[in-house]
Amino acid sequence: MQPTPLSHWLGFHLALLLLLGVELLYARVGLQALAPEAKARRQRRTAIIATAMWVSAALAFSGFLLRSLGSTAATQFLAGYAIEEALSVDNLFVFLLLFRVFKIPSLSQPRVLFWGVLGAILMRGGFIVAGVDLLARFQWVSYVFAVILLGAAIRLVLPEEQALEEEVARPPIWIRWVARIHPVSLRNDVFFSEENGTRMISMLFLSLLAIEVTDVVFALDSIPAVLSITRHPFIAYTSNILAVMSLRSLFFLLARALKQLRFLHYGLAAVLAFAAIKMLISRVYEVGPLPSLAVIVAILTVTILLSLFYKRSAT
Repeated sequence: MQPTPLSHWLGFHLALLLLLGVELLYARVGLQALAPEAKARRQRRTAIIATAMWVSAALAFSGFLLRSLGSTAATQFLAGYAIEEALSVDNLFVFLLLFRVFKIPSLSQPRVLFWGVLGAILMRGGFIVAGVDLLARFQWVSYVFAVILLGAAIRLVLPEEQALEEEVARPPIWIRWVARIHPVSLRNDVFFSEENGTRMISMLFLSLLAIEVTDVVFALDSIPAVLSITRHPFIAYTSNILAVMSLRSLFFLLARALKQLRFLHYGLAAVLAFAAIKMLISRVYEVGPLPSLAVIVAILTVTILLSLFYKRSAT
């Protein structure tokens, strides 16, 4: 595959900033003057529009790759985007738990997710560059990544949802530990506050830190997954970042429906297992980007339809 021109990197980031500015502008114009109930409705409408915008941007970008880098690049991007978007949906459950633990009101959650997504872009970009370099230098690293993906797949099928809730629900211990280093305020509407002449970090800021830390953990699964699809740095990076950019809006659309998709975890586990097997057999048999995309879409479609059918039959 031909190398990526510098203009592609610059153009992608400029377009990213432009779309992010459009989303923020639409979300904030006239928001302060609305009543709380109207703000909640506006927030959901904004989430729908933003999700449609980011998905459309991803599809348009795949068309750009088709014209500039060829069909293989476009198909690899779509497969990488599909697998990253699917894994991001599962990550939303943890975000929901964190907001519940830190008692973050719904109107403050977009601010936390905005800065969390920006941090995720920087971290994942570094992880992708490091992963591609390791795979280029040491072929055996692909087996390490495959083992990581298999471990993630096994974790997804284990009944650990309750254990996860209990684990996330124990932050007071580490909050007291953080308070020994820096004063902590119980406010959840600002990142920093000044109380009794003392500069303090807030629960809102601690929730941001928790989301950034969990994104590092998520990246350990998602980066090897996208590198099982493509080793091209530009395609791996852009597919990952565009999937992450829609994470904020997807949260507000799917937060209430996550528990209804009871079979989604099994589908994600199957996708990760497929990515791991693809890496393990890469020297013997190379699974192309188009079959990979077809397998990922088929697995996710079946698990979502099964979840919806189960919900309908249970009512």
